[in-house]
Amino acid sequence: MSSNVVAREPQARAPQSDRPFLSDVKTLRQRARQAIEEGAVTPGYDADAKQVCKVLNEALATEIVCVLRYKRHYYMADGIHAESVKAEFKEHAAEEQAHADQIAERIVQLGGEPDFDPKNLATRAHAEYVEGTTLTEMIKEDLIAERIAIESYREIVAWLGKADSTTRRIMEEILAKEEEHAEDLVSLLRNMK
Repeated sequence: MSSNVVAREPQARAPQSDRPFLSDVKTLRQRARQAIEEGAVTPGYDADAKQVCKVLNEALATEIVCVLRYKRHYYMADGIHAESVKAEFKEHAAEEQAHADQIAERIVQLGGEPDFDPKNLATRAHAEYVEGTTLTEMIKEDLIAERIAIESYREIVAWLGKADSTTRRIMEEILAKEEEHAEDLVSLLRNMK
């Protein structure tokens, strides 16, 4: 028996599936030529694009309402702790605006129209526009709104599942930022005591 036995590396196994991992190139090319005016919505898109756009328009309204509330809080913040809190409000407003832009872009990619009509914002938004009168009340209202966004965006992510991985990823990224905002606001509240 030889001591120079070479150990075999385990062979990679292909994923078990009833269908191939990737369509043949000819089929991919053929499917891509179908209904080209639908842009990103290819035959492999498994969600209902109209329903996804409706849900995204609700998220868009939520983000816009949050931008407006943070902006008001930024300008109205007053008191001994106001400067550091104002900086946080301003940063959050800018990030919420970026979220709104991402969502609007995705709605257009899916063949929908982002609804920026001011008269529809309050009725579609998940979060409310509550002004608050003191700095502490403002922080609490922003925290409540972030918690509402977190819960609704988690539900959207779960609802999308594998049917629309791009929209799900966008919403997961926004959700992560909303969770960060909530933690920032909790820290501000602790520092107010």
